[in-house]
Amino acid sequence: MTLILGLDPSLSCTGWGVVRSEGARLSHIANGEIRTDPKAPLAERLLHLHDSIAAVAQTHAPDRAAAEEVFVNKNPQSTLKLAQARGVVLAACARAGVSVNEHSARKVKKAVVGTGAADKTQVQAMLKVLLPGAPVEGPDAADALAVAIADAHLG
Repeated sequence: MTLILGLDPSLSCTGWGVVRSEGARLSHIANGEIRTDPKAPLAERLLHLHDSIAAVAQTHAPDRAAAEEVFVNKNPQSTLKLAQARGVVLAACARAGVSVNEHSARKVKKAVVGTGAADKTQVQAMLKVLLPGAPVEGPDAADALAVAIADAHLG
């Protein structure tokens, strides 16, 4: 049995999801979204993300974590903010002693849906099949659960 923490980092709303992998069987443990105050200073927003992910790691004690690799936006400022949020989230995992695997968005979609060109609707539909009855807290939490499921398959 392996507990996997999936992460969808963002400065505005970071999604997280924990799944249990037992061979080919997956089960939902928990998921959520961490929102930061857009009016707060950047350093405070990053600290909130760090502390919140640290609390998730402490509560659920995952064996490992997984996050999507960074992609480059057309807007350099957006890319920079994403990278800062992602760095803080990965550092929180490292501080908790949790190793982090990284997967491309295409690999995550392929592992969950069967095609790397899947859209968000297809990914969310497959989540309902793979984790029946799981109460998903929102689109960022759904993305994080998809990353955790992909990591279970890609390990």
